[in-house]
Amino acid sequence: MPKTSARLLALLSLLQARRDWPGALLAERLEISPRTVRRDVDRLRELGYPIVAFKGPDGGYRLDAGTELPPLLFDDEQAVALAVALQIATTAGAGIEEAAVRALNTVRQVMPARLRHRIDTLRVTAVERPAGRDTPQVDSGVLMTLSAAVHAREVLRFDYTPAAPPGTTEDDRREPATRRVQPHHLVTWGGRWYLVAWDLDREDWRTFRVDRITPRTPTGPRFTPRELPGGSVAAFVTARFRGSDGSGHWPCRGEVILALPAAAVAPYTADGVVEELGQDRCRLVLGSWSWAGLAATIGRFDADIEVVGPAELKDAFARLARRYADAAT
Repeated sequence: MPKTSARLLALLSLLQARRDWPGALLAERLEISPRTVRRDVDRLRELGYPIVAFKGPDGGYRLDAGTELPPLLFDDEQAVALAVALQIATTAGAGIEEAAVRALNTVRQVMPARLRHRIDTLRVTAVERPAGRDTPQVDSGVLMTLSAAVHAREVLRFDYTPAAPPGTTEDDRREPATRRVQPHHLVTWGGRWYLVAWDLDREDWRTFRVDRITPRTPTGPRFTPRELPGGSVAAFVTARFRGSDGSGHWPCRGEVILALPAAAVAPYTADGVVEELGQDRCRLVLGSWSWAGLAATIGRFDADIEVVGPAELKDAFARLARRYADAAT
């Protein structure tokens, strides 16, 4: 690369790193004269970069917002982060999917070979759900390792730390266990990353939290991908987190009549069905991962309830009533 071009890229990188740069400090960092800094700033302006000068004791330069998008400069980590974000955007359902695909292709074309290979191995499926407050951080190196195994269709071995048992804290986790799987998809759900894989030892599909995975090397032999239950990774993951058999439906579904207007119930039922029966009555059909969970969800409306069915829902209300009565005494 010509010396001048390399210097321009170095100057642009510095201007992107902080808001204000004194001219003397830029000259010192680049090991050039203040006059050369001024000439290089003029060249960047000709390329479309909105660089403004500011006065003062340490007069210098600032990369400002402009009316047009000039060429951009990213370091390796920024380029990978951009590619991850664009892949998630392609399935985000926000109306920007086509633009995200085009942007990802544009970024890929100008990447050096070493980064292009990493991006090509990255396959992410985003399943939308509001993120929780305790979203854990995931090591980007682990993400890239899992992505590479998914892309290459290679058996993966890793140490997996199970969740802490009920009533304990995260510090009370059990010892990690070694798992051997055929990795199929990386998925985001509720702000967390999951690996969807076929567990070779348990002979069943499993979802693993990526923040609990410590990959082992090397990877194993290549495999032929199995067909994922539910027809798509989104349907499969949604069903798993609902606790269903893979059909995408809640395992427990009941019907009640609430002494509330439909307009007061509908905004809080997600995928439930609300039918207005009068000014202060409505029918609610709702699902949950358990009968007790369904009864508790319906109880939060703080209104008189008539259970239409099934019997399991009536039994769940009876169990909760006894439990709550014991708690009150």
